Amino acid sequence: MRIEGPKKSSSISTAAPRRDGGSSTFALPDEMPSPTVRTGGASAPLNVSALIALQEVDASKERRRKAVKRGFDLLDVLDEIRIDLLNGEIGFDRMEKLVVLLGNGGHADDPRVDTLMADIELRARVELAKVGRFPV
Repeated sequence: MRIEGPKKSSSISTAAPRRDGGSSTFALPDEMPSPTVRTGGASAPLNVSALIALQEVDASKERRRKAVKRGFDLLDVLDEIRIDLLNGEIGFDRMEKLVVLLGNGGHADDPRVDTLMADIELRARVELAKVGRFPV
């Protein structure tokens, strides 16, 4: 897009200052030339499928980010339970936290991972049921 600046107008005349001590006044001509500014045409509207594709990319990145965070949270809780078992104590609060994390999560893309998660959740629920705790 090209914008043309103001053009020098030939209709405005400059008068030399008077030497006789009189004052000169500035006056605009009756008609001022209007500057022309060219603007670019409106761009074509975006394709709706392109917008949907952009949203899907963002959604898949967000889904992956949440899955990675959930995985690290699960590994942290499992590591805490392992440390409790090595110390000879059982952390039932941590097992309940593990059951809640496993119950709130979505499904993985790999069915083997889903099976493993279900097995871990079942084992934690069984151990909690042995002591009379039944997390929702």
